[in-house]
Amino acid sequence: MRSTRIVAVALAYSALTCAQLSLTAEQKRLNRESFEFIWSTIRDQYWDRTFGGIDWTAVHDEFRPRIEQATTMAETRTLMGQMLARLGKSHFAIIPADVYGDLDSHEEGGVASAGLDVRVIENRALVTSVEEGSPAAAQGIRPGWEILTIDGTDLAPRIEKVAELYRSATTRELYLARSVLAKLAGDEGSRAHVQFRDGAGAQVAREIERIQPRGTLAKFGYLPPSYVWIKSRRIAGDVGYIAFNLFLDPARLMPEFGSAVRACAECAGIIIDLRGNPGGLGIMAMGMAGWFIDKPDQRLGTMYTRQAPVKFAVNPRPPVYHGPLVILVDGCSASTSEVFAGGMKDLGRARIFGTRTAGAALPSAIDRLPNGDALQHALADYISEGGRTLEGVGVIPDVEITLTREALLAGHDPVLDAAIKWIHARK
Repeated sequence: MRSTRIVAVALAYSALTCAQLSLTAEQKRLNRESFEFIWSTIRDQYWDRTFGGIDWTAVHDEFRPRIEQATTMAETRTLMGQMLARLGKSHFAIIPADVYGDLDSHEEGGVASAGLDVRVIENRALVTSVEEGSPAAAQGIRPGWEILTIDGTDLAPRIEKVAELYRSATTRELYLARSVLAKLAGDEGSRAHVQFRDGAGAQVAREIERIQPRGTLAKFGYLPPSYVWIKSRRIAGDVGYIAFNLFLDPARLMPEFGSAVRACAECAGIIIDLRGNPGGLGIMAMGMAGWFIDKPDQRLGTMYTRQAPVKFAVNPRPPVYHGPLVILVDGCSASTSEVFAGGMKDLGRARIFGTRTAGAALPSAIDRLPNGDALQHALADYISEGGRTLEGVGVIPDVEITLTREALLAGHDPVLDAAIKWIHARK
């Protein structure tokens, strides 16, 4: 399962767009085609054949004339969003063409990495980590530095636009970060010209070579090829730490994850860091949970598809680790990360540290429309084992801790530090 890269609250966009000019005949034709594509896609793929009691054909007949009469793109998008809103689900939206480009590295022109991870904290794009051995690290870039411009583009208006679009959405942090990371990405070997504000408050310029993302290139089904990495080590002497960036490449990732758990059989505790992990294959969460749960007939939750419900049953994998387990999450943890963290929390097996997750738990797809916009639509519904809907809500941590620029500049990770402290207190 994977939540797609784009989730939009489209109705907010009408206040932002400058596309208020009257539509041409060609634009109206493309909007009609887009409307029909949206309606038929929901008709054919929505998991509930009754549409929650809504007469979907009647919805078509109601909105089609209104689409015909719309005179601006803002009005057209609003009408399409209102039609989708009849479903009462948060994972359905129209994504304006220019916002889609701001959020998608493929639209920007490449997926090579600048070796930086980023979060937008208090409307400031901050470096949260620098890949070891990367050109960025060699140039002295440090966590806590603020990114001001990338390739001559001032980030402040870009951040403001995305922040306004997602102002009331749980996915706000996820797409703010992606809007910056998409701009940092590019073709391998190209250079990102970046203006920073360093820890002393001085503005400094760096030219960063974009490199192949770390990890192993993996391809699975309809999902785009992605680089997948996993790392594990001992920290604070006796605590196991495991982090990975995607729930993909199961043939490689699952054995490595299991080896990391087995190697920590005598650890005081284990920390699984899912911050920034946007998800992937749901079946992997079931297998990973099995390294920590040996009780039979346990589930992380249930996914409801058009064909039949799918129970996320835990698959015990002896020898099971019984010690304290912590899962770290943030607003960029989505999809399968939320299923795993939320399910383990509901089962009482893990303590969650960090900030609320993205609330983007549903498997979904994104399709470009004839008019250049995009349709985000879910393919299933998901209810956690505790009976909670994660979509549009997210996983609420047991211990909420946020990153700050001051902590990053000082070289501290307050979320990780708190998790280690809790594990040691359990001893």
